[in-house]
Amino acid sequence: MNNETPDDRFRRLHWDTYPDLLRFVERRVPADEAEDIVSTVFLTAWRRFGDVPEDARPWLFAVARRTMANGNRGWLRRRALDVRLVALEPRGPADTAAGAAVRIDLERAWRALRPADREILALIAFDGLTAEQAATVLGCRRTAFAMRLGRARQRLRDALEPAAGPARTHDLGEQAWTRA
Repeated sequence: MNNETPDDRFRRLHWDTYPDLLRFVERRVPADEAEDIVSTVFLTAWRRFGDVPEDARPWLFAVARRTMANGNRGWLRRRALDVRLVALEPRGPADTAAGAAVRIDLERAWRALRPADREILALIAFDGLTAEQAATVLGCRRTAFAMRLGRARQRLRDALEPAAGPARTHDLGEQAWTRA
């Protein structure tokens, strides 16, 4: 039998989820606001600890998302998600001109997407959530999320196509955003 106290369980929850939650928030708000939002999320989790499910990560992401939306709805509408593609580590020995061109084309295609599409893809590709967890974050059913994800993927592929042309084709390999 587990003798873990609620305080111990909360400390473990904080230890296990803080870095991912902070990265999630930092991609969506200015860096100087991110820690305050994460603190508010954990305060909410502490106050509602009985409501926190066993798989707490998507619940915390959803609380963070609502906290950001409640904090400044107008700013969130005007500001596009700023996902830093530089954080993606190159695969292979050294960067080549072709590799750089692919990343530049991917960044342009990413910025051409609507914020809602970027959010859906980021939940899977950058935050590492499952489709079911991401649906929880967005407050929708898994089937609705799967449809939105499929459409967002297609829009990203379409945004990459003009840059591909006959002389340049993109082989991005198996990426998180290409899997359900």
